[in-house]
Amino acid sequence: MDKKEAEKRMEQLREVIEEHRYNYHVLDKITMSEAALDSLKHELYKLEQQYPELITSDSPTQRIGGEPLEKFQKITHKTRMLSMEDVFTFEEFQDWYGRAEKVSGARSIDLFCMPKIDGLAMSLVYRHGILETAATRGDGTIGEDVTMNIRTIPSVPLKLHGEIVSDRVEVRGEVYFPVKAFEKFNKELVKEGKQTFANPRNTAAGSIRQLDPAIAASRPLQFVAWELVTDLGQETAESGFELLRTLGFKTAPEAELCSSREAVEKHWHALQKKREKMDFWIDGMVVRVNERETFSKLGVVGKTPRGLVAWKFPAEEATTNVKKIEWFVGRTGALTPVALLEPTWIGGTTVQHATLHNFDEIERLDVREGDTVVLFKAGDIIPKIKEVVVGLRPSGTHKTKPPTHCPVCGTAAKRKEGEVVITCPNPRCFTQDREAMLHAARAFEIDGLGPAIIETLHENKIINLPSDLFLLKSGDLMGLEGFAELSSKKLVEEIQARKKIRLAKFILALGIRNVGEQTAIDLARHFGKLEKFLEASKEALEGVEGVGAIVSESVTEYLRKEHNRELIEAYLENGVQVEPVKEQKTSALFEGKTFVLTGTLLKMGRDEAKEKIRSLGGKAPGSVSKNTDYVIVGVEAGSKLDDAQKLGVRVLSEEAFMDMIAKS
Repeated sequence: MDKKEAEKRMEQLREVIEEHRYNYHVLDKITMSEAALDSLKHELYKLEQQYPELITSDSPTQRIGGEPLEKFQKITHKTRMLSMEDVFTFEEFQDWYGRAEKVSGARSIDLFCMPKIDGLAMSLVYRHGILETAATRGDGTIGEDVTMNIRTIPSVPLKLHGEIVSDRVEVRGEVYFPVKAFEKFNKELVKEGKQTFANPRNTAAGSIRQLDPAIAASRPLQFVAWELVTDLGQETAESGFELLRTLGFKTAPEAELCSSREAVEKHWHALQKKREKMDFWIDGMVVRVNERETFSKLGVVGKTPRGLVAWKFPAEEATTNVKKIEWFVGRTGALTPVALLEPTWIGGTTVQHATLHNFDEIERLDVREGDTVVLFKAGDIIPKIKEVVVGLRPSGTHKTKPPTHCPVCGTAAKRKEGEVVITCPNPRCFTQDREAMLHAARAFEIDGLGPAIIETLHENKIINLPSDLFLLKSGDLMGLEGFAELSSKKLVEEIQARKKIRLAKFILALGIRNVGEQTAIDLARHFGKLEKFLEASKEALEGVEGVGAIVSESVTEYLRKEHNRELIEAYLENGVQVEPVKEQKTSALFEGKTFVLTGTLLKMGRDEAKEKIRSLGGKAPGSVSKNTDYVIVGVEAGSKLDDAQKLGVRVLSEEAFMDMIAKS
């Protein structure tokens, strides 16, 4: 097609892609598959490569781009970004409402309520409908220009919808890291052996304040709008919300217009109940005078508008006393310290325990029994001790010492030189058995068996070993709390359906120390059959590619112990069928090669891609190293791409990866 035809096609493509972005991010409707949408973006990209002079700043291909900045420039807000007065009780809220009534002279005031999302406040400015700048709050008057990073967020429209009656439109809102996406992000970091992030709020803020926009682009951030600053004819906060959606923005959910103080209180309680199910952190509810004219009339005191208040939820930090420090045993025998606390109210719940992770953490905090400590709670995460209030330490306290014996079975505890973890070396320790059962249930993919059910079965001595799971009958479960005839039958049927298991999964189910998913696959591939694996010598194990001295020692130690051999035999006697590795047609393009995935693949899921790589003779570990042959890059590639570039590892696009599969 000629240039004129291309220009028209490019305009149509931009409009269609933006329409589907709006449907997904604003209306929560999927109106086109990701694969099809990606195909349209690719067509647009190719046309832009052919006619670069026709590229527009609102093109979806221009979300990510540009070299890393040396520093952020400053932006002066045309209208100050003000802070809010906080209230914590209904009485304090009533006081605020009374002042608002008195100053405005109104007999009654309608109030617009929305969740106070705990993210990073942002001001977006559009010129002639096109995103021009994005700035942080800063000191309220001057913020930092983070436009390049904000452009990477798909829920931020690069071009406003509809006809815009003002040359300049300012929208304010919040950047946040969705909770589920944050948890997944941290899990990936753990797999890669990297430091995890503390919480979604700080990670979102830190992502936006990176000088390299590629870092922000690698993280699935979201933006919700909560105020249309520019006067586009809206007379109320509620109608401003409607206009924001029309312009192409996702607005803060669970917003509601309340006509009385009692209605506001009811909505505050409702939000508090919903907060743990929301995919973002909220620390309270914003209550705003709905009428814009009345809001303006109320004015500002210092940096706080009189027409706005934040009714906060119960504190996420609190102080309490440490009554005792106890040690708990995990599946591998690791002893974990937990502080037993004086009950305290934090984050809407009563807390009596806080994790201390390991003895090194105890020494870092210098926490002792009897100490007053500061607790913090982040979302659903178990509360942690932030610091010790040393000035309140009672006289006569003693430094916490590491355990000398297992608190469950009494076996002498061990700590290997150079390791943080203190362990119970007794493999038949009661608690270790329980954790081993849960680990096995996950490896066998028995979804209906969670921690609570395992604990009930174990405490009632219905199962004593992981292999006992396959002897369960419906009648064994009847009468236990939470089990009726149908639920008992359903669980037993699910367990029986999992009796056939691949060798790699079975090796994983054994819970051998230092043997994770990829190592289990390497061992299964090398030995092919369970019998050969069980006969393997330390030398033979060290000959397995990817298995070093530490892993071979762990496997050898596991297999030489009689009770472990008895467990494997019990699995087989109870009907478990371990399937040998099938002879598969490998590919010269894949065999012996190591592939690492980063970002989102559009044509197959991550697990599916790993399985395909392995079926063709390749490996798919979770992190990049000097031994990695290829890094496959999907949408919103993460830090693995940086690692690949630093190490000189070859990078493949998803298309190139699919071509390799097709040729295999």
